[in-house]
Amino acid sequence: MTTTETVPRLLTIDQLAEQLGITTRHVRRLIAERRVPYLKVGKLVRFDPAEITGWLDGRRVTCGP
Repeated sequence: MTTTETVPRLLTIDQLAEQLGITTRHVRRLIAERRVPYLKVGKLVRFDPAEITGWLDGRRVTCGP
């Protein structure tokens, strides 16, 4: 069976921390507090870039009327 949908390239904790400009320790705390969307692949924790983008957009603070 063939599919046209591709599997997204998942990010590691280190990659997410680098992209967000925060420490890996802070990312691990976000995971522990379930404040960031993540996937578990066995014992590994991975992040879908599209979900992270949506998560960031949901936390955007806008100014003005």
